[in-house]
Amino acid sequence: MAAAVLITGGSGLLALNWALAIRERHPVTLGIHERAISLAGVRALQIDLESVDQIVHVCKAVGAQTVIHTAGLTSVEKCEAQPEQAQHINVNLVANVAHACAKLDLQLVHISSDHLFSGDQSLVSETHPVAPRNVYGRTKAESEARVLEIHPRSLVVRTNFYGWGPRYRRSFSDVVIDALRSGRALTLFRDVFYTPVLIETVAQAAHDLIEVNAQGVFHVVGDERISKYEFGRRIAEKFRLDAGLLVPGALSDQASLVQRPHDMSLSNQKACSLLGRKLGGVDEHIARLQQQERDGLAEELHCL
Repeated sequence: MAAAVLITGGSGLLALNWALAIRERHPVTLGIHERAISLAGVRALQIDLESVDQIVHVCKAVGAQTVIHTAGLTSVEKCEAQPEQAQHINVNLVANVAHACAKLDLQLVHISSDHLFSGDQSLVSETHPVAPRNVYGRTKAESEARVLEIHPRSLVVRTNFYGWGPRYRRSFSDVVIDALRSGRALTLFRDVFYTPVLIETVAQAAHDLIEVNAQGVFHVVGDERISKYEFGRRIAEKFRLDAGLLVPGALSDQASLVQRPHDMSLSNQKACSLLGRKLGGVDEHIARLQQQERDGLAEELHCL
């Protein structure tokens, strides 16, 4: 029987798409905080991440064998403005989840970020020293260390994902598509580079890594380094929208924003080598995003 999966941060963009990606192969429970969630074929249950005992209780109640920890404070601006809250959510609560998984000897997949480096090098590997430029990055780097200290056989997934989002949590791809379909101009940075990946691909790769007993840090990102502006243009092209509405901007001109790395691109060669396959490029993933909309997945999430 397929392993039962508990996903924390259950009302978030990543958790919802992850659940949809695996619900036909795994019993899935979304661990939610306040927002009620109803997805076909997926269970939702309140979970209190403030208590290790409560996490243990929920894991036992749902028969979880794998825990995907997606809960976190991801806004760079909010983390900078509220560093204590960022530390609590992104480090302390992560430690609670790791302790619970270690106590029950469960597989833990901890979702991290590509925001961990200075941004002066491209396609960095897992062995590259972290050098975060803001509070968000520092808390995510610390969370990785805490997870692997508490529960060494955990899988830490660094990524930068997109997918269809609910009304209350739009993805970067949603922002682009919504603007272009509405005929609104949108400014995207031409000097910020990353390796975006569709959430469905992240979920599949993570579970495949579990199957081969992978542990430690892995970069689960797309095969292609691209600017935010070029990514928007690729979406416009695939969805047959007006790319002329996209305005090239520069992060270097935004003095009011919290300091960010200009290059967040990660190398996925470690994961690809272990899995024996590529993870896919931008055009391939955008085509799959389009197919998901045709299949009704976007509407299913939009109704939440």
